[in-house]
Amino acid sequence: MDFKLSVPSATEFFTSLVSENEHFPLLEAAISIAQDEYPNLDIEQIIDQIENLRGKLKKRIPRHCDPLSKLRILNIFFYDELGFAGNVNNYDDPQNSFIHCVLSTRRGIPITLAVVWLELAMEVGLKASGVNFPGHFLMKIDLPDPHEGQVVMDPFTGVSLSRDEIAERLIPWLSQSDEIRVPGGISDDTLTHFLESANSKEIVTRMLNNLKEIYRRRYDTKRMQAVEDRLKILSPV
Repeated sequence: MDFKLSVPSATEFFTSLVSENEHFPLLEAAISIAQDEYPNLDIEQIIDQIENLRGKLKKRIPRHCDPLSKLRILNIFFYDELGFAGNVNNYDDPQNSFIHCVLSTRRGIPITLAVVWLELAMEVGLKASGVNFPGHFLMKIDLPDPHEGQVVMDPFTGVSLSRDEIAERLIPWLSQSDEIRVPGGISDDTLTHFLESANSKEIVTRMLNNLKEIYRRRYDTKRMQAVEDRLKILSPV
């Protein structure tokens, strides 16, 4: 009997990844977005590249290393040694939305840089997550004792943000009718709301919406339609 194994299409593969629930494998789904543009992309090869980075990072973590020290080591490794940074010269390049391109060029937009950074953070046991902050994707890291607290980072620069800096970034996105003001600024409850952790579905949806907007501005209807098809798979009507 002749058995033939059929290779799933890019759409079928994406559907298989995201159909279970909102906490599907983020890395694989994020990488697969590029398959519309690069149909022969080897996703396993890209995962292996990140696995290689994980191995290099783990060698830099001393035994009994506390979370704050792990965070510092990770940031030095990611931003200084590897040279990841925001693509300030060509922010709207679609390549910034493709994980394999970000790994190759070491340049990206906040959300794709965050996807790679979060994979490394998870490897060293940091409690980190992405944040669907309006206008600019962020990351947050919850630290236990003895450095209990929360660090909010801009993945574009690797810089930690103070409460006042986060509030200042939020103000332009709030309407005058929002009941968010307290004497001296924005309430803690409002900040907490906008700093909630994003799940895999929310992150991939934002990645796709970013790409859709780039193609819309370029009047590239064919590529925009491919992105819209993926958005429909994520959130079927």
